[in-house]
Amino acid sequence: MAGLIAENLAPIMFAALVVFLLLGYPVAFSLGACGLFFFVVGVELAPLSKGTITLSWPLLQSLPDRIFGIMNNDVLLAIPFFTLMGLVLERSGMAEDLLDTIGQVFGTIRGGLAYAVVFVGALLAATTGVVAASVISMGLISLPIMLRYGYDRRLASGVIAASGTLAQIIPPSLVLIVMADQLGKSVGDMYEGAFIPGLVLSSLYAGYIFLTTLIFPQWAPGLPADAVGYREADGRRGLVSLLVLTGLSGVVGWWSMQGSDYKGADFVVLAMAVAIVFAFAAALLNWVLGKVTGFRFLSRLAEQVTFVMVPPLFLIFLVLGTIFIGVATPTEGGAMGATGAMVLAIVKRLLDKDPTRFNFELMRSAIEATAKLSSFVVFILIGARIFSLTFYGVNGHLWVEHLLTSLPGGQVGFLVFINLLIFTLAFFLDFFELAFIVIPLIGPAADKLGIDLIWLGVMLGVNMQTSFMHPPFGFALFYLRSVAAKAPYADKVTGKTMEPVTTGQIYWGAIPFVVIQCIMVALIIIFPAMVMHYKPTGPAPDASNVQVEVPKVDIPKIDIPGLTLPNQ
Repeated sequence: MAGLIAENLAPIMFAALVVFLLLGYPVAFSLGACGLFFFVVGVELAPLSKGTITLSWPLLQSLPDRIFGIMNNDVLLAIPFFTLMGLVLERSGMAEDLLDTIGQVFGTIRGGLAYAVVFVGALLAATTGVVAASVISMGLISLPIMLRYGYDRRLASGVIAASGTLAQIIPPSLVLIVMADQLGKSVGDMYEGAFIPGLVLSSLYAGYIFLTTLIFPQWAPGLPADAVGYREADGRRGLVSLLVLTGLSGVVGWWSMQGSDYKGADFVVLAMAVAIVFAFAAALLNWVLGKVTGFRFLSRLAEQVTFVMVPPLFLIFLVLGTIFIGVATPTEGGAMGATGAMVLAIVKRLLDKDPTRFNFELMRSAIEATAKLSSFVVFILIGARIFSLTFYGVNGHLWVEHLLTSLPGGQVGFLVFINLLIFTLAFFLDFFELAFIVIPLIGPAADKLGIDLIWLGVMLGVNMQTSFMHPPFGFALFYLRSVAAKAPYADKVTGKTMEPVTTGQIYWGAIPFVVIQCIMVALIIIFPAMVMHYKPTGPAPDASNVQVEVPKVDIPKIDIPGLTLPNQ
């Protein structure tokens, strides 16, 4: 019996970890406890294992060095930087300004508020990278407005929760940092590979809203005319001016990048940087002329949208642009982003003369939340290092690799199985736990099958989004539940008594977006070029034609009795 246990200690160890997690024990302590317990068991059973267990007591001395390796990992420094950046932006009121302004742009269009939530969700994802901040911000600001104008509660809650989870896949996503670290790949490559899939997923969300408004128009009515502001003196909205400015800025950005070597996400981000500089210069000139001469060539709406959009877009370039073009590492980009977020908050406070935009209390709460999240990540990493030390000592990695590489169907069978596994585990585990427990076991098998690890990481990152949306344990649903009305309330504008949002409505609203996320995983498998554009497009050098020439060096004559050198 003992010999049978010794030869199958790896699957027993993995099954024990699953039981611990299902019982609700903290992940970090479950990993560490399983690792230490089975280390003792493995050392005692090693003589009976026929060589499958390589554990010994001296091996435990390597544990402090493994833990120090976590603390010495510069890549993980990007996590607190990006978290702090996102929390400062969220608490300084940027999300509120964006939602209000973009909501006005869509105006009376059916489903306009839902489109605004998706657009702002993508923008917040590219500037914050924190799901909780995005969902809570949009839940507090948008949900009451959507309910005020008659939106279906399931559609409204689903759009808000799903748009908040875009921070999971659109850089600078925290999970992509962890995925890159666990797969041993560049964070910059992972960000670049995920950029286009993130935009495509946002478009799929918008497409679902469009179909919903066609089939159930009463679910997403447009704003009434009297609720749309930023009008001209003659009552016009000024949308033509906004469209012209947007189109002209895009053309200028695209034209400025012609002839450059940048492709894919690099091209998009850098062209966007030029476009926002042009748009900001135009809006600023329009404002100055209006103050000095009274003449304006842009509408009030175009000017307002530009001034509200430029700060987050500038931050996107400051972070992603510098990473994509190789000027900064992800850690340095995160540090610049956190600094830029504080500068923008200070400027916002000065311009609005509102001390709540940036103050000591805001910074204290943001830093505390950042410290909690960073500690959470580090403790899970420590537990994962303890678990992996034992798991590798019982040849668990070989067991997993053999299990995965022997699946029928080759690469396709492997991808189908892995995605189904991640989708199922996402019902019970969040993305950090999946990234630290499952990904290190999957990576070597995928590499052996010839699967690009950046492509795999982005694909599984989209899949892990479902961990935020799965009823009944999705964290995005919990975040929304915490800010959605639980009892009847009086609307602040109309004074009408509004019915609360039930938990069932939030859950039912999430299901269509979980399906869309699964469709996005399939699209990444079918169209790998969405991710693979991160690779250089030029021809690879032919190693067979590489010649190495070593110059001939004449050794000076040295007269030493009895010694003759080769060239003398």
